[in-house]
Amino acid sequence: MAKKAELLEQASKLKLDVNSKSTIAEIEAAIQNAQDSSSVVSDEAQGSDEQRSEVHEDAHTASSADDDAVIRTEKTAKAGKRSEKALKEVEEKLEKEARKESGDTTPKDEEAVAKKKGPEPKSRPTIERRGKKYQELAKLVEKEKLYALVEAIELATKTSPSKFDASVEIHVRLGVDPRQADQNIRATVSLPHGTGKTIRVAVFAPSDQHEAAKKAGADVVGEEDFLQQLDKEEINFDVLISTPQLMPKLGKYARVLGPRGLMPNPKSGTVSANVAAAVKDAKTGKIEYRVDKQAIVHTAIGKVSFGAAKLNDNAKAFIDSLQAQKPNSIKGIYINTVTVTTTQGPGIKVAL
Repeated sequence: MAKKAELLEQASKLKLDVNSKSTIAEIEAAIQNAQDSSSVVSDEAQGSDEQRSEVHEDAHTASSADDDAVIRTEKTAKAGKRSEKALKEVEEKLEKEARKESGDTTPKDEEAVAKKKGPEPKSRPTIERRGKKYQELAKLVEKEKLYALVEAIELATKTSPSKFDASVEIHVRLGVDPRQADQNIRATVSLPHGTGKTIRVAVFAPSDQHEAAKKAGADVVGEEDFLQQLDKEEINFDVLISTPQLMPKLGKYARVLGPRGLMPNPKSGTVSANVAAAVKDAKTGKIEYRVDKQAIVHTAIGKVSFGAAKLNDNAKAFIDSLQAQKPNSIKGIYINTVTVTTTQGPGIKVAL
């Protein structure tokens, strides 16, 4: 009994769930289990102490940047402005603003680059996108060479890939500013051999001039009946000639005629008191040219069937007229580049 009493006293110190009814064997087993458990806990506590000391040593030997990161991590809250997620977002925002100010628009990693689906497109040179006939004829033209006007026109007639009678065109880049009123080039010129096109001329004039206009070759002549055609938007002409006194009546048709380039204008010679003479000029090859927003003048000077001699005469007449329109405010180069080409044909650079 004395042994059992000692065991009960020892079990009481260990706070074991035993009593006097328990046998000596049961009490001894409970005490033994309690002692084994306490030894395991002691070992684990010692191991955790060793780990803490190692972590502490690593923290002391880390770089200053790592120290700041550790301190910041220890001070972060679970939520709110001081949370780790919020601080990370602030850092990313500041980094993004810094890259934006420095002009660095490259992605941070390769995954940020947007990848298009499918195979990568292969761009071909412009010459390879043309037809076989064009490519063969283009070999006759030296891209970097500046040809004389006569040579360029003769070469243009030989490099026309069209089966039809193509037009020969001149494109001139000017050193002007079209936004300035005095540099907005616009004029007319009568080509010696015409343009090769059939021009349909309409005349809006008083009845006493109708007969003279018809004899001069006008295709459409009228007054009030002509306005009725405009009301129906029946446009069956290429040039419209009007007398000065009837011009106010065409004002309300500006939206119909203006976009088509058919509105009569004194600068183009389509507003004239002598309608018969204006009709003859329009029929015999009088053309109007004007500079576009890119400071380029485009015009056709005839057909390939004209031959080099007639085309050369027309080209000289056009260039002489264009040079005569040079504004006084232009002190530098007036004509920058000149290119001769045919419909669908390669461009040929010209040296003036």
